[in-house]
Amino acid sequence: MSEPPARSDFGHSRESSQTLWPSVIAWAQGHLPSASEQQQMADWELEPNRAAVWQVSADHVVHALKTRAALLQALCQQTPDSTMPLPGDWTDWIVPLWTVWLPLAQWLDKKQRDLGGPWVQGILGGQGTGKTTLTKILRLILGHLGHQTAALSIDDLYLTHAQRCELRAQDPRLIWRGPPGTHDIELGQRTLRQIKNASASEQITLPQFDKSLYQGDGDRTRSLTLPAPTIVLFEGWLVGTRPVDDSVFSDQHPLPDPIHTAADRQFARDSNRRLQSYLPLWDFLNSLLVLYPTDYRQSQQWRQQAEQQMKAQGKEGLGDRQITAFVTYFWKALHPELFITPAIRSPDTSLVVKVERDHSPSEVYSPSSGRAHFI
Repeated sequence: MSEPPARSDFGHSRESSQTLWPSVIAWAQGHLPSASEQQQMADWELEPNRAAVWQVSADHVVHALKTRAALLQALCQQTPDSTMPLPGDWTDWIVPLWTVWLPLAQWLDKKQRDLGGPWVQGILGGQGTGKTTLTKILRLILGHLGHQTAALSIDDLYLTHAQRCELRAQDPRLIWRGPPGTHDIELGQRTLRQIKNASASEQITLPQFDKSLYQGDGDRTRSLTLPAPTIVLFEGWLVGTRPVDDSVFSDQHPLPDPIHTAADRQFARDSNRRLQSYLPLWDFLNSLLVLYPTDYRQSQQWRQQAEQQMKAQGKEGLGDRQITAFVTYFWKALHPELFITPAIRSPDTSLVVKVERDHSPSEVYSPSSGRAHFI
């Protein structure tokens, strides 16, 4: 499937919004904008593509902006112990804060309140696309909107170490955790069903997984107990992905790199078939957000950067060859072009955020409206 509309089709350019940011920063610091400045912000927010993506209308744009400014003010006044999970000063991140993260939190707030019960937001993205960072930022913002949130990763649903050893004995191709078949789907269903059925006064438990155990093979650890959440952020590299037609893996169809050999093709076919058993878990999602890199191959570079940072801190890290083998293993199981690219056009997807090489968001696309805006 094709990508979202080209950047040239998106609303206002980055340059045309530059005059906004000093006013926005000043507002966050407690200095009310002038009438003309507030009108400029409202007009920018009501640009047709942006308004369609975030479902903003002229009737409530002023209220939405005031709420967003109040949230930003609360964030920039955080104590040092609870600062945002971003390097540098918060003003360095004013563009993605104002254009993506804050409106996304407002969007989730409205969706949950309209639903009147726990909202499960799926977040799909490959390695390095920023799923964990986004989750931390959203939890921080949503807390200021009065929400009790919970973060659940598909990694928390891995089978135990012993179970994966048994699985590996049955299928030696499952050398690493990650591909379909290495997760406890029933555990995920029980966890999300518990959350959906919990009353506001109840406690719920979330499974936890420690990747450092057993020399990096990992194992399940003690569950986390917390108050029943109003919003769950469920993230992972395959969250919400759906199996494709089995004929895609026939010998007549060329498959993307690095699926080269007959064994690679069979592994991809088997992973696709195993993905079928995940569909009951995806049924718990109220909506899906996709973090979509400009080039899926950036995951390898991002993983190398992460490993270099670990080594700089005196921790053990993977070498370049190990990283290449690890990343390509995931691509052979569920290739991004076969499973993530179709998700950006799926009716099951609410929003798509395009991620640049430097990890910054550059575009937001709404499949339901067919509209997108440039950040």
